[in-house]
Amino acid sequence: MARRYSWILAAAGAMSLLVAGCGSATTSSSSSSSAPIKIGVPVPLSGSYASAGEDIVDGAKLAAAKINGSGGVLGRKIQIVPVDDACDAQTATQAAQNLVSQNVTAVAGGYCSSASLPELQVFHSQGDLPFVLDASTNPQLTELGYNDVFRTIGRDDEQGPFAANFIANYLHAKKVVVMDDNSTYAVGLQQDTVKALKSYGITATVQHLTPGQSDYTSVLTQINQLHPDVLYYTGYFTEMGLLLKQAHQLGYTFQMMGGDATNSPTVLSTAGSAANNFIVTTAPLAQFLGTAKSYVTQYTQKYGQAPGPYSVYEYDAVSVVAQAIKNAGSTKASKINAALSKIHDFKGLTGTFSFNKIGDRTPAVYITLRVVNGKFTAYKELNDAGQWVSVH
Repeated sequence: MARRYSWILAAAGAMSLLVAGCGSATTSSSSSSSAPIKIGVPVPLSGSYASAGEDIVDGAKLAAAKINGSGGVLGRKIQIVPVDDACDAQTATQAAQNLVSQNVTAVAGGYCSSASLPELQVFHSQGDLPFVLDASTNPQLTELGYNDVFRTIGRDDEQGPFAANFIANYLHAKKVVVMDDNSTYAVGLQQDTVKALKSYGITATVQHLTPGQSDYTSVLTQINQLHPDVLYYTGYFTEMGLLLKQAHQLGYTFQMMGGDATNSPTVLSTAGSAANNFIVTTAPLAQFLGTAKSYVTQYTQKYGQAPGPYSVYEYDAVSVVAQAIKNAGSTKASKINAALSKIHDFKGLTGTFSFNKIGDRTPAVYITLRVVNGKFTAYKELNDAGQWVSVH
């Protein structure tokens, strides 16, 4: 699904040069004052992570419906344009080119960082098309020096220290294994977590797995031989469900944790009762946000299930793009980017946030979840005094 970061960035750069050579596309959805304003949503709509992509698209559509119900933006309706990037670098480049060819005004989306990196290169080469990320957390996305990328969620180098603090100061673990799947996102979170664990005097052992397999008993056996207190998996939900199920079948009792990409109902359905006591570090779900109660009700009524972890961050991504277009009084890319860079104290469903000088959300918020009786429940968070307390 994903490649190592160094390969992705090189490939993405090459692709951007190819696209740039084809000529720049217009950055306005249409010259017509009555035509809809198109917002592209590149996410996985096929493959193992399609459920996450579909959830994000549904969040985007709800945001557009809210905006359109209030009169739209600049007297025009918002139109969501989803494309499938399959969490794959090559497919992602084609998906980004597809959105450019459809003359989208801006882009709000991005699930796998390994797909968002090449997408960003395409959008940047095509007139600095605004790109607001809702789920891609690799720090490099906003550290390339581009003025057209923003993020409504935190970064790996914020989640990693949060996870390490929890492992060291709440779980009081002495031996830790941190395992990734070699993807851009997972390797980044693994490295940031291991670095932070070292600051607490904990030497973590790093392990890797190959995603897409059906049997992880061999890697779990190797991990168990290390006698860890905690296994923290930084990859995606598909493998996490199998790891939980197979560790339970093997009788292993070390505490299992996962990063925010393991925050998915698929983990529960795959692992069954073996998921109980599983802990996730994540940005707060809509269900645990007082500002998103009506959103949860609306989403559940429309789609017949509760929202997944990123749909509400996508809702805010679409909403902040619309606000920037309104503030700019224009659908011109340069003016939208300038307006986004000035966003301050935006009141989103995920809380009030601003964008810093490189486009990252501030403040970023993380909590831990724990599976109890087959359900994700709010567990612990850090208070202002740096103490671990129950999430209210």
